[in-house]
Amino acid sequence: MKYVIRKRCAQKVTEFYRNVSKKYKNTYSQELMEQNVKDAYDSIFMIEQSLLRREPTISRWKGYYMANTEKWYFAYTLIDNTVTVVDACHAQNMHEE
Repeated sequence: MKYVIRKRCAQKVTEFYRNVSKKYKNTYSQELMEQNVKDAYDSIFMIEQSLLRREPTISRWKGYYMANTEKWYFAYTLIDNTVTVVDACHAQNMHEE
């Protein structure tokens, strides 16, 4: 399986944890932020492996597949053997805008 992570997806993950680090600057370390970003990326590579394909639950992802972990939801396409992850949303922000 080949994985392509679009810029929007990568930005959503890093932006989320950057905002957490700003809010909790006295308790949220750089190392923890880096580990959380790495964990989010690691979960992307579980799409179509151990993360099940679902229909999107939010309208802006209509036309994509969706997969989720406890913390992250991902919108993606699957063409041939290539998973293209186009968007990401942290579980606490998963709602219609």
